[in-house]
Amino acid sequence: MPNFRTPRIVGRVIKFLFALFILSVNAILIWRVFISTGMPKEIGTLLMNDRLSAAYEQYGDGLTFRRQEQATVTKAEYNYGYFSVTQCVFIPEAEQVQIVVRYNNSTLKHLAQDYGLAEIPSRDLTLFDVTLVKTTDLTPNDKSDNTDPTRLSVERYYPSEEFLRDTTTLYTFYRYVFDGVTVDDVTDGVFADIYYVDDIDYNERAYGTLCLYSAVDEWEPYQLTSADRKALRASCP
Repeated sequence: MPNFRTPRIVGRVIKFLFALFILSVNAILIWRVFISTGMPKEIGTLLMNDRLSAAYEQYGDGLTFRRQEQATVTKAEYNYGYFSVTQCVFIPEAEQVQIVVRYNNSTLKHLAQDYGLAEIPSRDLTLFDVTLVKTTDLTPNDKSDNTDPTRLSVERYYPSEEFLRDTTTLYTFYRYVFDGVTVDDVTDGVFADIYYVDDIDYNERAYGTLCLYSAVDEWEPYQLTSADRKALRASCP
C-alpha cells in the first residue's frame, strides 16, 4: 500500500511555515505602526520654562491649551515624508507655542542625496534648524488678497534654549519651545520652517514647511496628559 503519511506531514509543515511567515510579517507591521512610531514619554510631555510656569501660576487650570487640525507630514515632491510635526500646542496666556518635530532615519539618507554629502550624517548630530514663521494680514478688511505675499508681513521666531531630543529605533524627535508668539484677528498663519543647518537662508525656500495655524480653520482644545498636568503643578512653588 502506498504511504501517504510523509506527504501529509510535509504539507502540514509547509502550512505551518507559511502561517508563521504571515504572523511574522504582521508582527513587524504592528511593531512599526504602533511601537516604533511611538513618541518617547519625555518628548511627549510639556517642557516647562519660566514663562509657562508664570502663566500657570497666574491662571491655574484656566490656562488655555489649543491646537488646529493641520497636515502633519511634509508632502511636497522634494521632501515627501521627510518631516512631521507630531504634536503642536498654542498657549495664548503664556504667548508660547510648543511643537514636536520628528524625522525618519531615511530622511538622513535623503539629506545626503539632496546635498551631495560624502556619507549619511550621524543621527547624533543636530542637523536641522527649526523656526516658526507668523504671517500677518496687512489688509485685514480684504481677505481676497491674502495669497499675495506683498499683503502679508512675516515675523520669524526662534526656539528658546530649552529643548528636548530623543530617539527610537526609526525616528529622531525634538521638542521645541517658542516664546513671544501671539495669534490675533489679523494673524493669517503660523508655520514651522525646517532648514538644513549648513544651508540656512531664510530668504530661500525651507527644506520643509508645515502649517500649524491658519486663520480659515477652527481651534480645537489640546488634551493635556497626566504627565503634562504633573509638570505644570511641579513648576509652581
